[in-house]
Amino acid sequence: MIIGSLCLLSLFVFPMWNIQLGAPQYPEPLGIDIYITGLQGQSEFDIQNIDGLNHYIGMKTLPKPDDMWEFSVFPMVTLGMSILGVLLGILGLMRKIRPSFFLYWFLLMSVLGILGVYDFNQWLVEYGTDLDPNAIMKLQNPDGTPMKYNPPLFGHKKLLNFDAYSYPRIGGILLWVGMMLTLLAFFVGKRDKSLIS
Repeated sequence: MIIGSLCLLSLFVFPMWNIQLGAPQYPEPLGIDIYITGLQGQSEFDIQNIDGLNHYIGMKTLPKPDDMWEFSVFPMVTLGMSILGVLLGILGLMRKIRPSFFLYWFLLMSVLGILGVYDFNQWLVEYGTDLDPNAIMKLQNPDGTPMKYNPPLFGHKKLLNFDAYSYPRIGGILLWVGMMLTLLAFFVGKRDKSLIS
């Protein structure tokens, strides 16, 4: 439980997600690493290059940490859940709480994670559909509706001549590993007859 909860702190060091845009004119794909505290280009000028491309189709510039409340709230939630998990783990070692508290932590973290993914997807949809009507390029689908440019939440999607890829990075993977460890702690604790039942 303690190790799993500490895995959450990896989100302060490593990106949790990555979006890459590849096209023939870019031998090295453009990429955005998404941290819980903000966005960072995969390479030095990726953010500027993506903002430059987005300008032509009317997308907003990529948000700075101050532009989104999530970049302030997510770090506090992550730290709080990590500290709570470590405390539960210590109390479990001292036989002061039932293993069911580990499960409650896991369920709460799962709900928070689902809300975070939903919020992330809403941001992607808004970012790719709320376009400037005065943009230089106005492209439409075959049925005449405005084209949407939101990258996929997970996996691959074709956006004009770009291939967009969206996958978790090491921070997101360690978050998942940590949550699985806390779930394992519940099952191990439940089998230990010496714990409070």
